[in-house]
Amino acid sequence: MEFTIGRNIAAKGDKFIAAAKNADVLKLLGKADESLVGAIKKQTENDKIQEYNLGEYSVFVAVAQLKNAVEWQKFGGSVWHKVKRCRTIKVALPDAKPEDLYDFALGVELASYRFDKYFTKKPAAFYPKLEKIAFTNSGLKNFDGYKPTAGLANAVRYARDLINEPANEMTPEIMAADIKRLEYLGLEVEILEEEKMKELGFNLALAVAQGSNNRPRIAVIKWRGKPQDEGFKVGLVGKGVTFDSGGISIKPAANMGDMKQDMAGAAAMVATMKSLALQKVEKNVVAVVGLVENMPSGTAYRPGDVFKSMSGQTVEVVNTDAEGRLVLADCLTYIQRTYKPKVVIDMATLTGAIIVALGHTFAGIFTNDTMLSKVLCMEGDKCGERIWLMPMDKEFDKMMDSPIADMKNAGSREAGSATAACFLRRFIEKGTHWAHIDIAGMDLSDGSSNVLYPKGASGFGIRLLNAFIRKML
Repeated sequence: MEFTIGRNIAAKGDKFIAAAKNADVLKLLGKADESLVGAIKKQTENDKIQEYNLGEYSVFVAVAQLKNAVEWQKFGGSVWHKVKRCRTIKVALPDAKPEDLYDFALGVELASYRFDKYFTKKPAAFYPKLEKIAFTNSGLKNFDGYKPTAGLANAVRYARDLINEPANEMTPEIMAADIKRLEYLGLEVEILEEEKMKELGFNLALAVAQGSNNRPRIAVIKWRGKPQDEGFKVGLVGKGVTFDSGGISIKPAANMGDMKQDMAGAAAMVATMKSLALQKVEKNVVAVVGLVENMPSGTAYRPGDVFKSMSGQTVEVVNTDAEGRLVLADCLTYIQRTYKPKVVIDMATLTGAIIVALGHTFAGIFTNDTMLSKVLCMEGDKCGERIWLMPMDKEFDKMMDSPIADMKNAGSREAGSATAACFLRRFIEKGTHWAHIDIAGMDLSDGSSNVLYPKGASGFGIRLLNAFIRKML
């Protein structure tokens, strides 16, 4: 999408113009047709986008008072849905501040995303599409101030691309290679292959990968935005199960194809790192993502098997479909012991139970630091990626005790998301401020619930983490 600063006069051929309700339309549109001006003046009060088709002009008049960044983003997305068949539009928002225009543009970019890679003929529903927006009467000489927001939009769309790929085109090896490619942005990327994983003790992650011909990888990504500072204040960990059949504890066949998205947590963390690089954020951040495929075969790990984790603790596997927490556990240990960040945040499509609790409205957050959760929840509210604090009671933790090992990898059906978080907490070392965000209900969109999310991968979590890292640390 191209964004420019344009003229503020409605000329012949300007098929689409968007204006704020209480704007001075004469000032906005200059010598435009009087019927056009009159139509806008007669607009009614409501919260929807009004459309007026008047000969050469089609004017979209939207709500006058937009209170925050999320509303401006949704306004941009709504305008896009109205005018997406036009290649070029003018947008007149005279009362908007520059940051409002940037949020409007972000909304357009998020709403306009389409994954069309595998169509041999472009779908009629996707094309033609909006290619250029000229903001008029904005007081800006250029749109260069949008560049940081454009970097964020790029990162979200990148995460969606990764998640929407079919599993045969997004194996651990392929995803690791794609992450390695991000070095062109100044990120440092190290890919740990299977032999190195064995040497370092990624035993739980390797157990999950036993049944697949597609061998596992660990990707370590570093952004040194403030090279004069030593170490990394923030560590990000993502679950990257590129396909999850459930293993020996196999999932039902219905909708199993959606399990290509079980790497959405890893995609969000990788894309967050990309956003930091594109924005040249002056922070030092490290990310570790575990990339595996969970398949049933003669070599697959079994219910009843016991493995020693990188931390030294032993885990009895009682359900091979509770695999994501095993991958995360070793990655959490590795990032803490190797890089010693003060704050560690992991993100994963971890449990169906979180969908039962919070639906598709909130992601769940579990933490050992109440203040950290408050800050993350606040940033989530601001950017529109909302999260809800969930409990980790001692009773939930007891449910993870095993009679033959230090712990088991699954509790009962009760409190499934909380017991999973309690399992992860057992791998958090003293002094680490930790939060686990379960995005199982937020990674996919049906295309109708949020104007910013087209059908398929949502890219949830990147805007939240980007805002947290930039503003709070």
